[in-house]
Amino acid sequence: MLRPKQFHFLFFLFFFALNLFAQDKGKTMPFKKIIIDIEKQHGVSFNYTEDNIEGLELNPPKKSLSLEQKLEYLTKRTHLSFENIGNQFINIYKKENIQKIICGYILSAADKKPVENANISLLNKTQVTTDSEGYFEFNKEEKNTFVISHIGFVSKRITAGNTDYKNCLQITLEPEITELQEIKANAILASGISKNADGSLEIKPKKFGILPGLIEPDALQTMQQIPGVNSLDESVSSINVRGGTHDQNLFLWNGIRMFQTGHFFGLISVFNPNLAHTISIYKNGSSAFYGESVSSVVAISSTSQTAEKNSFSAGINMINADIYGKYNLSKKSYIEISARKSITDFLETPTYKEYFNKVFQNTTITDFSQNQNVDYQSDKKFGFYDATLKYAQKIGTKDQIVLDLITIKDNLEVFQSATVYNINTSENNVLRQQNYGGNLSWKRNWNNFNTTKINLYNSTYELLANQKTTYDNQIVIQENTVNNNGINLENHHIINSKFSFSDGYQFNEIGITNLEQVSNPDFYRKVKDVLKTHALILEGKYNDTISRIYLKAGMRINYLEKFKKYISEPRIQLGYGISKTVNLELLGELKSQNSQQIIDLQKDYFGIEKRRWIISNNTTIPIQKSRQVSLNLFYKKNDWLLDIENFYKKVTGITTSSQGFQNQLEFVRTTGDYEVWGTEMLIQKKINHFLTWLSYTYNENNYHFPDYEYPVFPNNFELTHTLSWAGIYEKNNFKIALGTKWSSGRPKTSPNVSQIDLSDPVLIYNRPNNTNLHIFSQVNISSTYKWETANGIQYKLGISILNILNRRNEISEYYRISSLTNSIEEVDTFSLQRTPNMSFRVSF
Repeated sequence: MLRPKQFHFLFFLFFFALNLFAQDKGKTMPFKKIIIDIEKQHGVSFNYTEDNIEGLELNPPKKSLSLEQKLEYLTKRTHLSFENIGNQFINIYKKENIQKIICGYILSAADKKPVENANISLLNKTQVTTDSEGYFEFNKEEKNTFVISHIGFVSKRITAGNTDYKNCLQITLEPEITELQEIKANAILASGISKNADGSLEIKPKKFGILPGLIEPDALQTMQQIPGVNSLDESVSSINVRGGTHDQNLFLWNGIRMFQTGHFFGLISVFNPNLAHTISIYKNGSSAFYGESVSSVVAISSTSQTAEKNSFSAGINMINADIYGKYNLSKKSYIEISARKSITDFLETPTYKEYFNKVFQNTTITDFSQNQNVDYQSDKKFGFYDATLKYAQKIGTKDQIVLDLITIKDNLEVFQSATVYNINTSENNVLRQQNYGGNLSWKRNWNNFNTTKINLYNSTYELLANQKTTYDNQIVIQENTVNNNGINLENHHIINSKFSFSDGYQFNEIGITNLEQVSNPDFYRKVKDVLKTHALILEGKYNDTISRIYLKAGMRINYLEKFKKYISEPRIQLGYGISKTVNLELLGELKSQNSQQIIDLQKDYFGIEKRRWIISNNTTIPIQKSRQVSLNLFYKKNDWLLDIENFYKKVTGITTSSQGFQNQLEFVRTTGDYEVWGTEMLIQKKINHFLTWLSYTYNENNYHFPDYEYPVFPNNFELTHTLSWAGIYEKNNFKIALGTKWSSGRPKTSPNVSQIDLSDPVLIYNRPNNTNLHIFSQVNISSTYKWETANGIQYKLGISILNILNRRNEISEYYRISSLTNSIEEVDTFSLQRTPNMSFRVSF
């Protein structure tokens, strides 16, 4: 019996010998030895002079060939000719006036075997192919540059020197390894939306179909159709993913972190829907390369992966107009621009009026008008715009540089005046919100297995409110600014078609300034905080489509300079295909976040955009940390789709001021956490041109503030039950979608009337979030039609109606003491009333 050491030795010896054999295969040998072997095998005799064969080497012909075939083989591969005399004597002569040639053997770098039928392309457009031995030859020219290509191998460009039959080239080709695609299921909720193997949802706006109430592929509006994603106040600036707040989501546009996501103070997305190429949405299990978020990740890329021709489009709807253009400067560079601007400067449409009423209800602007009843006058001016620029340049075959720039701005000016008892009072309010940023990226493909990408980015955000009142001659200025910049380094390595890994480093610096300035009485406060973070990332991926196993695991280690603190963030995505139709998926992550939005006072910034960004101080404002795990069952067969996901999520380090309380906790400053668990379900069926789906979400979401008298109570963003349905019909160029959304009311806190003295009222509340608002229900419809003229110009017409039943849905409720009646009044905020919209677009 072999002992273990003997076995290991023989095992190593066997593979060593096998490797030597593989390396020897395809090697050349001296011409003299070749003809000696032929003499022995066929009983012939060669006559030659030593000068003609001196130093000549080549691959020997196969022994199975006949004598004539062997002589023909040697003729083609040498400068010699052969005269066969009766199959007994063979005379060898040197060819006269022979043209110089380039010759070579092409072998696989993996196993050293000859590569047959490889294409050799010359500059003069001549093409030759290799034979079974990997051999090729062509006539020598002044410029001996050629390209070798073969399916399954990386193409190679060669410049040959002075070669002849005695010195043929030995060329090896590297196998081309392509990672397996990860797309798991297409057409989820609508065409153009798919689910990836890593659990993320991917939206392709240019392939997007239609959803109820949407006539454009708006990223943040589309996101709200996904089970587990809601906006309790119908705002793209307040998206809640599994019970989290909007600022806990990470929004990236071409690698730039965006701190402003909505125009019209949340009713329209700042991301031009006609620009993006890919939108990736992660509810859980995001890549380790994504940091600074304890909830979801929304990554928007406008960079196309394939070459596109020149294009231009322009469109208009009842809120804004936009243009888009892409122009190829050369075969290796292009420029892309987009711009969008509101039309509210010169036209007030029914859509604008509904939006305005929704945004400005229960703000200091409407309060002023409601408090005056004599000779009230108002003049308002509102507008927004956004613009983007992309320049992409390929350098050679391995490098690419891309520059992305974006600018976003909303501006509101309201002048209000009233005359009461011959006393003139007025307010001049200015509210400005803007975000601009840039990203410069360099990508290098070292070879087909290794890629490096470096990003340099900056994002600057500003929220400014300026209020002037004539009655008390007072000026109030509030300002919140964010400056975020950094560098990202990412290396990607492909080991084989199943396994790859990535590593990288990220540096991020964020500075936030909060300014408050008041005149009469004078007050000034300015606070600036800066935090620098370093991160090391390692992530590996295994994807085997045969065994149906997908595994992606990563680790992110953050170092916070200011606090000298390390935070580890492991991530995992594991998928297993039980069968071709059933897949089981496990996602998990630990994440952290150092910046957040808080509300000091509900009337800050006129009560419109009252949230301000701040940085954690690691004490009274802790670093937020989350841990989340989910288990998903996915079934797809015969155009049926069933997706059921159970999840658990806990976020620590939250503050009461970040949660938007409008009850007894509005002025309480304490820290705690929230814990949410639930189930999300989607069932979908496609029948020819018709697609219908039904989604349901259940979750239980509770706060835990240990230092408060009522430590545990429901989360402000809890929607216990949410039900959505849609029916979509698409045929040729016509699309129509009808859908409804129903949800249980969000929590609210009622006053304890039994303990309130109505003659001198002071608000006394019951336990926080002791009851709920009324049920929310809305029916939406949208339709588009596209046609094309003979000269290739495309036209698209769209129409939508939100809340077609005109239901009055209450989305928030709080209580206050009225200064006019000295009594407790209930303040209700409602969703959009029936809101039509229409769009028209031309493209060519």
